[in-house]
Formats: sequence, structure tokens, C-alpha cells
Amino acid sequence: MIRYRNAKAACITLFVLLIILLNVSACTMLSAGDEQEGAAEPNPISIMVPLHFPTPPSDEMIATLEEMTGYKLDINWVPDGIYSDKMNTALTTNSLKKATFVKSTDYQFMKNTIRSGAFWEIGPYLDQYPNLKYLDEDILMQAAVDGRIYGLYTERPSSRQGAIIRKDWLDNLGLGIPRTLDELYEVIRQFTLNDPDRNGAHDTIGLADRNDLVYGAFKTVASYFGTPNNWKFEGGKLIPEFETQAYMDTMNFFRKLYDEGLINRDFAVTSKEKQRDMIITGKAGVYIGSMTDVQRLYDEAKVLNPTVSFTLSNRIQGPEGYRVWSIPNYNGLFLFSKKAIKTEEELKRILAFFDRTMDKDAANLMKYGIEGRHYTLVDGKVHLPEETSQLRVKEVNGFYTLMIADLSNPNVMEVAEKETLTALADRLSADNEHFLVKDPTVNLESITYDERNAELSKIISDATYNYILGNLTEQGFRHETNRWRQNGGNAIIKEFTEAYEKQ
Repeated sequence: MIRYRNAKAACITLFVLLIILLNVSACTMLSAGDEQEGAAEPNPISIMVPLHFPTPPSDEMIATLEEMTGYKLDINWVPDGIYSDKMNTALTTNSLKKATFVKSTDYQFMKNTIRSGAFWEIGPYLDQYPNLKYLDEDILMQAAVDGRIYGLYTERPSSRQGAIIRKDWLDNLGLGIPRTLDELYEVIRQFTLNDPDRNGAHDTIGLADRNDLVYGAFKTVASYFGTPNNWKFEGGKLIPEFETQAYMDTMNFFRKLYDEGLINRDFAVTSKEKQRDMIITGKAGVYIGSMTDVQRLYDEAKVLNPTVSFTLSNRIQGPEGYRVWSIPNYNGLFLFSKKAIKTEEELKRILAFFDRTMDKDAANLMKYGIEGRHYTLVDGKVHLPEETSQLRVKEVNGFYTLMIADLSNPNVMEVAEKETLTALADRLSADNEHFLVKDPTVNLESITYDERNAELSKIISDATYNYILGNLTEQGFRHETNRWRQNGGNAIIKEFTEAYEKQ
């Protein structure tokens, strides 16, 4: 009997121990599962950015960046040509991502939204981060609103503007690189009329342009004619560029190109993608805009035509010599929505992600890709083999817009031998610094401009297109500029002039 009771007690004890062990094991498994689930999505962050390339970075590259930084990335890549519309829709529907890229041209219209408290002010936090605390103070203040910093900037030179030209077409026609406005016109004319590709067909046009009076061809050519950069201080006040004779001369130049069929007939509604396609497929021979686009155009064009070649021209002499319009040194800004980011702690975690992307490993991954696959490293310098250029376009280059302050980031490795056209574009962009035309209102405030310029600028852009297309006379154009004045333009002139005189 005693043995039976002892045996029974032993069985009960063993059963209890077994239950305890099973519970401990289950808890351990649940705990491990929780850790794995947490590891699967560390620090989630949603981002909206424009895509300047045919495809976003590959899934492998994004996964590598996630593993490197410890963040789970939900990136909405929007084609550059429709980005402004998509971003504005997200703004008006309160559906912005935690971090949203805003182009510099759109940022000017968002200042009142920023003043209303829709975005976090980040200036007070920057000193807490090892990389962000060294961001350029001048560039930060170029984009400040009422002296307060709201955005992390993507960096750019003062001017990359120039002409990208089919060099093989120049050679076929015995033409040199254009150095004056007259020579530029002649190249465009002969590229249209004289069979530059030698295929025996009349199937080319000289200039491919798009529906953008700023980053398309118009503003760059306007600066060659002597047009001020948005505003000019004259006669004791600031006057808008479109009231100058040089602006009218520029419109007449484009009207001549249009009337003579030397520019794509639908340029006023042409997207950037279609404009690029015309150059890539050999339908057009001149592209006026950012010279740094040349390498991508060449890489894609040579797939279709291995003998294609391009060159660049940045010094086009006009009535006042060499001139080219300049821009603030930020291409755009990442803003941080208060609706999407609820707490200060979450904001700090997201700022930490951008700080982390400036570290050496992450910055060079985003800039060049993976060593041995996309580039090689010799004596601490990056070599970019031409045979991997298409691979970089497909897998890496989309990261371009996600990088902040990349031009001045000391952690980005130097390229030993840049691809030829890229090196030429960089050299000519640096040369532009010698004859920049600056906007005198960059650091000035005008409440009316912030409130009304989006609608007022449409009056001028519509009038400019209609004049070029022959739908308006010079008198009709002047009528539209007067309408601009009467609907708020006079107030903008007054406010900018007062701010200019107080500097």
C-alpha cells in the first residue's frame, strides 16, 4: 500500500513537472516567435519619392538596405512626370506618408500648409544625430519657413543646365558644337531638315521638349537671351521676368521653332518620359535641360543603336554674353507629416533612419550598389565599369532621390574614373558657376506669393504656351500679364520689393 502511494505520488510529481516543462517550452517558443515577428518588421517607415529611372531599385537592394539600417521600408515610387500631381493629391486627402519628398518647385506653394502645422519642425532635433548635425546651414536656411527648418534636403549644384546633343549627327552634317544662339538654332534646323541619321527618310526633329517651362528647354534658353531668373530689381522695385524684353525674345525664338516644325508639335503636353524616348530612339537630336541626364540617355540609346554618341554644350552666348539661371542648392525636401507621425519619439526614429543612410555602408550602397556586382574598389576609390551601367540603372540608380546631402557627404566614396559623359556633365556644371544668374527673391517672404502664386503662375504659363503656339498676339500676352497684376501680382511685387529693401 505504501509502495503504491509512493508510486502514485511519483507519477503525479512527474506529471506536474512535465506540464511545467511544456508550459516553459511553449512560453519560450511564443517569446521566440514574438522576437522573430518583431525582427521581421523593425522600425517600419513609409516614404513617397519620385522615380527618375525606368525601374525602382531591385527588391534585393531594398532588402539589403533594410537589413543594413534595421528599418522596414514601405516606399511608394512615383514616376517623376506625374509626381507633383500625386503628391498634391496625397496632401489634399491627408494621406501623406511618414516621409514625403517635395520638389523644390512644389515646395514654394506649400509654405502656408507648413505654417498651418501640417508638418513637424525638425530643426531642434538635428544636433542629436551624428550626420544630420553637419548638414549645410546655408542650404537648410534656403528652404526654411519663417526661419524654421522643416525638411531634409537632397543636394544639387547651382546649375546643371545645358544642351545634350547627338554628336554623331553633328559629325554626319559637318557641324560643330553650338556656342551661340544662332548656332544652336542652326543645329536644331539641320537636325530636322537634313537627314542627320543618314537613313534617307525625313523622320527627325531638332529639339525635343516637354510641358515644363522651368526644367524643360524654355527657362534655360531664356537665360541665354538675358531673361532674369524669375525677378529683376530695376527702377527701385522688383519686376517679374515675363515683363522683360528678353522673355518676349525667348517666346519669339520658340514660336519660330514651332512655326518651322523644328520642335515636337505637342511639346506643350509632352511628358518627360516621352521627351526622353524621342532622344533615346533617335527621333530628336537636342535635349535642353539638366546635363546630368546625358549618361542615362546614352546608356539607353546605345542599346538600340550601338554607334550612337552624345556631347554637351553649356556655354551658349547670347546678347549679354554667357548666362545660365541658378537654383537653390536643394533639389527637394523630405517633409514629415504630423498626421502620419503621431509622436515625437516616432519622428526621432524616422530622422534616425535618414541619419543612418548617410553612414558609409548605406550611403555607398545607395550611390553605387554592391561591390563586385555593380562596382569595383581599387585603392579606396570606386570604379564603375561600363559593362555594369545597365545593371546599375535597373537595380541601384532609383535610390538617387532617397539620398540626402549626397554631394557633400564625406562618407560617399570618390569615383576614380567617372563614365565619360558623367564626368563631362559634372565639369560643365562646375563651369556654370562662372556665369550664374540668381533669383533675388530666394530668401524673401511674400504672403501673397505663398497664397496666390499657384493660380497666378498658371495665367503666365498658359499665356506663354498660347503665344508660342500662335494663339496670342504680343498685345494679348501683355493683357494676360496685366491680369496677373490685377489678381495679386501687384501685391507680390510690393511685398517682395519691401523685403528686398530691408535686407
